[in-house]
Amino acid sequence: MTTKEAIMERHSVRNYEDKNIENEKLNELNAFIDKCNEEGNLHIQLLEDAGNTFNRLLNRAMGLGSAPSVIACVGKDDETLDERIGYYGEKIVLLAQSLGLNTCWAGTYNKKNVKAEILNDERLAIVIAIGYGKNPGKPHKSKSVQDVIKGNEKDMPDWFLEGVKMALLAPTAVNQQKFEIALKDDSYEIIDKGGILSKIDKGIVKCHFEIGAGR
Repeated sequence: MTTKEAIMERHSVRNYEDKNIENEKLNELNAFIDKCNEEGNLHIQLLEDAGNTFNRLLNRAMGLGSAPSVIACVGKDDETLDERIGYYGEKIVLLAQSLGLNTCWAGTYNKKNVKAEILNDERLAIVIAIGYGKNPGKPHKSKSVQDVIKGNEKDMPDWFLEGVKMALLAPTAVNQQKFEIALKDDSYEIIDKGGILSKIDKGIVKCHFEIGAGR
């Protein structure tokens, strides 16, 4: 499965099978997480046992209480952390999809029950449920290309439009898609338009855009 195929097939999944992730897949995920941590100056950790991370009534009602494992998105607490978490966390999510696993970015969880190592200068930004879903999830309604770009779609180069199309498949908090993408000569800019967890969303969108644009 290519990364673009993983983007196309990946949807948020909230209900999981009572099945552990195989060691071979855990090893591949952990090796990739180590690489992302080094590149992004992060401290992301895959916790095989999600424990009571999702024990709140809301999460149990939505199904996340069944997630067997969780990815704790931790890093040095500065103004760039959320965007870096979104960018590298989504890379991990897409690898998981290619390995036949399912995931869900989760902004609602019990922080005190996340058994991750968090150093004094670090912050737990968000968690990602991971495991074998009871279903593959389903796509959500999306904005159009023209809705999220500056300028006219007809005037944009192919690489930019391909990036935007992949960006529109990026998971965002409550499916808000509060971003705009502007063409800057031979480059681009992703504009955060605010909203819940929008900085994390911006990192996820950037990850998808670069994959689509081949940047």
